[in-house]
Amino acid sequence: MSGAWRLMRGGELVGLLTVHGIDMPVYLCDFSPGPGWEPVRPLFEAWAAVRGPDPDGSRTAAALKPILDLGLTLVPVADGETIDRFFLRIDGDKASLRY
Repeated sequence: MSGAWRLMRGGELVGLLTVHGIDMPVYLCDFSPGPGWEPVRPLFEAWAAVRGPDPDGSRTAAALKPILDLGLTLVPVADGETIDRFFLRIDGDKASLRY
């Protein structure tokens, strides 16, 4: 599997995701930050820090809601449709994507 998406916030490039593997149903990606990364970095760091049991889902929801509220989209580098509903975890230069 190969592929790449531009992670966009409006017209600003947040970063580039390049697929290097699949762990169904998750795409495993390399992440390269773009000019729009710094303002959203703390939100993704908070989401990456959510580990371990979360029985009622409250920690997950608290970390994900601000990211979902950004209105991020994935625009394929090659042909394809823009994706606007997905879950993305970025941890350093690695990312996991499910859509």
